[in-house]
Amino acid sequence: MARKEKHIVGTLVRELLVGMESVKKLNYEDIVRFMYRPTDPSSLGVIRFLFGLLMAIDIAEERGGADIDLRWGNPQICHFPLIPILKPMPFAYMSLVYAVMWIGAVGVMLGLAFRISVLLFGISYWYLFLLDKSFWNNHSYLFGVVTILLMGSSANHFFSLDGVLNPKIRNSHVPYWNYFILKYQFFMLYFLAGLKKTDSEWLEGYSMTHLGEHWVFSPFRIVLSTEEIDYLVVHWFGFLLDLTIGFWMLLEFSRPVAMLFCSMFHLMNSRLFNIGMFPYVCLATMPLFCNENWPRRFLHIFSDANSQVLPSKACIYHKNDPASKNRQLQTNPTYRHKTVVGILLVHCVLQIFLPYSHFVTKGYNNWTNGLYGYSWDMMVHSWDTVLVTVRVVDNESQREHFLNSHAWTLNDRWNKHADMSVQYAHCVRDNLLRTSSRVVLLRFFGITNFIPGERRPGETFSTNISVYVDVWCSLNKRFQQRMYDPNFDLLKANWSPFKPVEWLKPVLSENDFRRKMKDISDHVYSWSNRTEVLFVADFPGLYLENYVSEDLYNVSITLLEGKVVFELDYPETEQSVGIELSPGIGYSIPEGTYHKVHTIGATPSRYMYTFVKTDSYREEGAIDVKSMYSPFPLIEDVKGRKTAFSRMIRHIAVSLSHILFGTSLPNFNSTAGK
Repeated sequence: MARKEKHIVGTLVRELLVGMESVKKLNYEDIVRFMYRPTDPSSLGVIRFLFGLLMAIDIAEERGGADIDLRWGNPQICHFPLIPILKPMPFAYMSLVYAVMWIGAVGVMLGLAFRISVLLFGISYWYLFLLDKSFWNNHSYLFGVVTILLMGSSANHFFSLDGVLNPKIRNSHVPYWNYFILKYQFFMLYFLAGLKKTDSEWLEGYSMTHLGEHWVFSPFRIVLSTEEIDYLVVHWFGFLLDLTIGFWMLLEFSRPVAMLFCSMFHLMNSRLFNIGMFPYVCLATMPLFCNENWPRRFLHIFSDANSQVLPSKACIYHKNDPASKNRQLQTNPTYRHKTVVGILLVHCVLQIFLPYSHFVTKGYNNWTNGLYGYSWDMMVHSWDTVLVTVRVVDNESQREHFLNSHAWTLNDRWNKHADMSVQYAHCVRDNLLRTSSRVVLLRFFGITNFIPGERRPGETFSTNISVYVDVWCSLNKRFQQRMYDPNFDLLKANWSPFKPVEWLKPVLSENDFRRKMKDISDHVYSWSNRTEVLFVADFPGLYLENYVSEDLYNVSITLLEGKVVFELDYPETEQSVGIELSPGIGYSIPEGTYHKVHTIGATPSRYMYTFVKTDSYREEGAIDVKSMYSPFPLIEDVKGRKTAFSRMIRHIAVSLSHILFGTSLPNFNSTAGK
């Protein structure tokens, strides 16, 4: 080895040993000093302003401000609180909650009475968040956590009305932990999302499909097919970006390129998904990874005058050199400083633990682990639900009724979570017993959508009823299969957050069927642009009862694996005929008829439907593809947000008039059960 190389290696070894020795000498007080070193407040002030602005917009959208009447106006609407004792207030007072939350968000944005504003916003936000799990998203949880972190910060020391009213805090330093904890939170947002994408479902390209058809990927379609875009760009590039982007933005030499890619990523997400302010919040907080004084440098371009930086009482450092980059603490950390840093470190550990805490909260585990909030499994799992049957049985009269699964709910997320399914069953019971003199019950069956069958108005119920839920869905392009035991009475469920769900059916293993499913699908789709295929799997001893819509024709069923008996109803003779299907042979099913597919034998069955859609067929929940190619989406966003804000203001005004002057409120009960 050359002498120069030996010298370099020796130097590196000595520096490494010195560094290790320094780490050994590092104690808790050193960490506290590091967290409390004085830091320029300008970046934090700008981020506070942008966060408050985006939250003020978000309230009318994802928080439901535009739909206060729909969410909280009808007392029969089912809600899914995390804490059972939490109950929504009457409509007028729920409107006031939104008003308080919006005032708080604007106060945060302006930096006016900052502590009070962030408290008003935070309490209102978390109250709404905990009140209904069916609206949870990862970013909804993120916004709430950021609000808590801002409560203890000094984010009003720059670009704030508090600074105008109180010159003592204007432009004064903030403790470094104000930046550290927010930077940590957003670093973990990216990194944990990347770790969650190490799931084979994501890396093998089953989580997201057909996104390559969106206009944002038009440049990629020059060299890649839609499937290649889905696999390489959406899945693999998304995985690598989430996993590494936090590190690249921390490093100064790679930060400019990393921020460019991160910005493009968030802007594309804002067009691809209906996720509200999340992409814009991520864009607004990217400067956390930059030098804290970047706004001053930016302002210095337009003005030679630089704002004076005053000492901050929150920081303890030598007074003789407040502007030095190497400021030292003036005194030993106090008990208060140590306590604050201890709480911050507990928060850091908690944010690592929560996404992997599913071994504790077993009751929230279904086909996927945990509630969709703190888990950070963003877009890792996609669902395709074709049938949800809610069966209500009056045990005294032995009459069976089928309830529209959309009755008394605002979304269908409840049926993918066992805990919310139990809450829904109890809500249905309460509503049926409360309004049993006049309730509309529907029977729904369908292959790819809900087809109404018989209607039984005016049913009355005894107090001894049972509620059964049968959910048929596909996880990440698997076979359609039932999620729950359809014969389990949810009103008798002994659910606990710490026990596995006893009525949950396991996800059936696909073995080599995924490749076979793709080959079959490609073959069926080649027949015409109206042909469709649906893959179904079921458990032994159970059966699927289905209705073939008259909007479909050339419907056939083909057995792929296992043993099934196909039973077809003939309305003319009120009889049914059952035959055991042979593998690989298609059996025609007449339109407008009911049939049952019984799974017999000891192993699960797998079969498929093929059919052709008519011109009048419209799939439930289908997305208008034209919206993916809207030429002016940003202009449409602004118009939509203006309309949403106007609706929220009207709801708040009506509620205030009712509370102050006793004016009447609209009748929200007219939509009950619809």
